[in-house]
Amino acid sequence: MTKIYKVKVEGNTYEVELELVSESSASMSAPVVATPSATTPATTAVTGTGIPVTSPMQGNIWKILKKTGETVKAGETILILEAMKMENNIVAPKDGTITAIAVKEGDTVDSGALLAELA
Repeated sequence: MTKIYKVKVEGNTYEVELELVSESSASMSAPVVATPSATTPATTAVTGTGIPVTSPMQGNIWKILKKTGETVKAGETILILEAMKMENNIVAPKDGTITAIAVKEGDTVDSGALLAELA
């Protein structure tokens, strides 16, 4: 099956023809789930019982500002994620105590990756 689409790039319009090769191609396989490697252990043990703080996008952990056991207020920055040459503050979703930091500075994380836990 072939479909023709119009794509606009920087003000220029192009016609693109796409053909479905196979519905069982490799691109439609199950998603790959990232697991921590031996070189990037979690800073503290994640219990899975707290409030998760996850990464909104893929990037690198640039700086961790808070430690396990510290109390944080909603909106307070826990760590800074560098993505697309921009620093993104990762903040506490609500008041609480940090029970775990699941990354370390320099780690690369995917979108949705667990960064910390709050209680």
